[in-house]
Amino acid sequence: MRLMNTIAIIGGGASGMMAALIAVRAGANVTLYEHNTTVGKKILASGNGRCNITNTRITQEHYYGLDPSFVEYPLSCLPYARFETFCASLGLLLECKEDGRCYPFSQEAKTVLWAFQRALEASSVKVVTDTNVTAITHKKGFFTVHTDHEKQGGFSHVLIATGSQAAPQMGATGDGYAFAKGLGHTIHPTYPALVQLHLKESTPAKMAGVRMMANVTLRVKEQALTTVMGDILFTAYGISGLAILDISTTASLALSRQQHVSITLELLPQWDTTKLSHVLKTLCVNAPQLTLEEALSTLLPLKIIPHLLKTITILPATPVRKLDPKMVKRVVEGIKNWRFEVSDTHGFKHAEASGGGVSTAEVNPKTMESLRLKGLYFAGEVLDIVGQRGGYNFHFAWASGMIAGEAMARSNET
Repeated sequence: MRLMNTIAIIGGGASGMMAALIAVRAGANVTLYEHNTTVGKKILASGNGRCNITNTRITQEHYYGLDPSFVEYPLSCLPYARFETFCASLGLLLECKEDGRCYPFSQEAKTVLWAFQRALEASSVKVVTDTNVTAITHKKGFFTVHTDHEKQGGFSHVLIATGSQAAPQMGATGDGYAFAKGLGHTIHPTYPALVQLHLKESTPAKMAGVRMMANVTLRVKEQALTTVMGDILFTAYGISGLAILDISTTASLALSRQQHVSITLELLPQWDTTKLSHVLKTLCVNAPQLTLEEALSTLLPLKIIPHLLKTITILPATPVRKLDPKMVKRVVEGIKNWRFEVSDTHGFKHAEASGGGVSTAEVNPKTMESLRLKGLYFAGEVLDIVGQRGGYNFHFAWASGMIAGEAMARSNET
C-alpha cells in the first residue's frame, strides 16, 4: 500500500525543480516554494547565458568540501546517459564538447529553463512563487512551512534546496542555512567559490584590462598546492579570468581560515626558461638599438612591462645591448615567476558558487535525508559540497535533487 506523501520543496533552482518532477512522477503531492517571481532564475545567468548543464567526465575529484566522498553515490546514480534520457523526456536536447562540457543544443540557457517550466506546468506540482519562506517547524512527525503570507502544515517531508549565498542579485539569500540550523543541523562556515581575487599590490589596477594566457600556481602558507593553465585578466581590484576561477575555491577557503595566500604567474607558458632565454638573447643580438621595454613588447602586452620590470629592478629604458647573462636570467625569472599576494575574494555577489554549508556528515548520501530529523532532506549547493568550473555544480544539483525526490516519494511505501 502506498500513502501519498505531502512534500514541501524550498527553493526552485536546479535541485529543487529536479526533485519536484521526480517526486510528482512517483505519485507524491508536491508544493514548490520559490521567493523569486519565477523558478530557475539562476539558470539564465549560467555559462555566460549558455548553461553548462553537466559534464560527461565527472568524478569525486571535481568536488570540494569537508568530505568530498559524499558525492560518490549521488554521481553513480546519475551517469550522463541517464541524465540525457531525463532531459529528452522534457524535450531538452544536449550537445557535449570534446572536453566533456555539455550545453543545451540551442546553446541558450533559456531553453533549459523553459523545458523545466513546461514540465512543472504540465505536472501536478503546486508552484508558489514570489513568496518568502521565513521558517520551517516540525511537530509530531509533520512539518509546517511559514511564509510571509501564511503558514501551511501537514507536510510529511521537506526538502531544503535553497542554494547558497552566491549571486544575491539573482535572489540568493542563504536562508537554507538558517532553516537547517533551526532544525538541528551543523553549518560549516561558507565562503565564495569560483570567484575573482583581490591582490594586495596596487600594480594590477595599473594593468587593468590586460588579458593573456598564463600558468597560475596557488600557494597557501608558502606551499604550492595547484597549477592551472588558462587566461588571466588584470582588473581594478586584482585579477580574474578562467585560470583564476579554477584556483579560487581553494584560495577562498584558505583566506576564510586566515591563511597566507599568494599566486605566481608564469607568463609565456608555451616556452620553457631555456627557450625564453634564447629568444631574449637573440633579440639582443639582432636589435641592439632597442630598449628592454621595446624588445619585450614583441612578446608581452606593453601595459604590463614597466610593472614586471620593476619587480626585478631593471629599468625599462635599459638598452638590450647592455644586458649581460645575469640580467637576462633575471628577466626570464620575472616573466616565469611573477608573484602576487592575495588579500581577499571579490565576494559572494560575484561568485558563481559557494563552499561550506550543511554538514554532509549529518545527511545520508543514498537518500539525501537528514540523519538528525526524519522527513527532512537536503539537495544542491546548500550542502557542504562545491564543484569545479565546468558543469560540476549543476550535475550535483541534478543528482542530489533526483535522489531526494525518489527517496521522499517512496518513503511511506508499505
